[in-house]
Amino acid sequence: MECPTNDASDVDDAVRSSQECFESYRKISPRARAQMLFKWDALIRENREDIATILVYETGKPRAEAYGEIDYSTGFTWWFAGEAERIQGSVFTPALPDRRVFTIKQPLGVAAALVPWNFPIAMILRKAGAALAAGCTMIVKPSPETPLTVLTLAYLADKAGFPKGALNILTTDLDKTPELSEALCRHPLVKKVSFTGSTRVGKLVAKICSDNLKKVTLELGGNCPVLIFDDANIDQAMGQIFALKYRHAGQACITANRIYVQSGIFDKFLARWNEESKKIVVGHGSDKSTTMGPVTTPRGIEKALALVNDAKSKGATIHMGGNKVSKDGGYFFEPTVITGVTPEMDIAQEEIFAPVCTFLKFDTEEEAVKAANDTSMGLASYCFTKNVDRLWRLFENLEAGMIGLNTGKHLLMQYSCQSYISHVYRELFSC
Repeated sequence: MECPTNDASDVDDAVRSSQECFESYRKISPRARAQMLFKWDALIRENREDIATILVYETGKPRAEAYGEIDYSTGFTWWFAGEAERIQGSVFTPALPDRRVFTIKQPLGVAAALVPWNFPIAMILRKAGAALAAGCTMIVKPSPETPLTVLTLAYLADKAGFPKGALNILTTDLDKTPELSEALCRHPLVKKVSFTGSTRVGKLVAKICSDNLKKVTLELGGNCPVLIFDDANIDQAMGQIFALKYRHAGQACITANRIYVQSGIFDKFLARWNEESKKIVVGHGSDKSTTMGPVTTPRGIEKALALVNDAKSKGATIHMGGNKVSKDGGYFFEPTVITGVTPEMDIAQEEIFAPVCTFLKFDTEEEAVKAANDTSMGLASYCFTKNVDRLWRLFENLEAGMIGLNTGKHLLMQYSCQSYISHVYRELFSC
């Protein structure tokens, strides 16, 4: 199956189509928008098996993870279907007598979404769900690695009753991505840009959008630390962080990048982690025995090897893994565990985005907090302790947009849903 390779010359037609739709879509009642979102949500759930199959073959993730992404992602469509009818303004009495100040919220216009490949369903539903609920139309530029998943969602949006142009998709290849994305960001009829991806590209998007003071929302890279203290429940910490780290072969911006374990339980925790890591079955996502799929691109393999080799050359200890797995020509990488990581190693400073785990020993809370905050990427942090006073201190002292207290993947999904969408949703209105 092939998808169109659009370029910058195709952007204007797509944007004008979305703008034309916006002129009428903005006038549709909130209840009608909610009903379309509920229908879209229902169609996605009804076609769960087919969507999961496409997702497995495009991203490589195991089928169980594909189901998990679909179930997690439909939380966005359900949420925004409810929010569509809760768009409210305000009225208050100013300092001057006999006057009132009214604020109404109106949809901003055409929004553009530049999305990555690691969670293509979640990326689309939380961005497009927000836009469509607010009365905006949206153009999506999917990753070249996952166009079919995104096109499938757009097809179901059409079946749900959204008008033509409400959700446009511009597929392209890797070479044409920069020019198409820049054209979208610069188009005068595009009023808002939402980007999820690397920090490097995020800076470029922000710079381009700043030329016209265009609204932009960025969700960029992470170098997320986990702090596990001596008094932590080891079973709880293992269950949460192990699943978080190896989900989609470590290819998530909120995954555990640096795992700090207090010295009193360091050896015990590391032994448990290594034991569990040896049970992982690496293979194609469609194989029922697979518990961890490949990395999605050859660049992922190259980066993982470079980070591991750099750490090894600078004195780190590789307890297991560290190599590409030769299997069916895929981009498979061994579950890897590394200790002895120091700040000058690349793996300590960069987002790993691969199934590579780094463990660092600490003695005091102050030492751990300082090390955890020593990064330019403050997306998320996690901590595990049964000391209530320490929990509150960490909640205030860890410098991250989202903090998981004695939890990893489950609570963070709620955080990422509600904190991210509330910000995006606000910026889709002009007041």
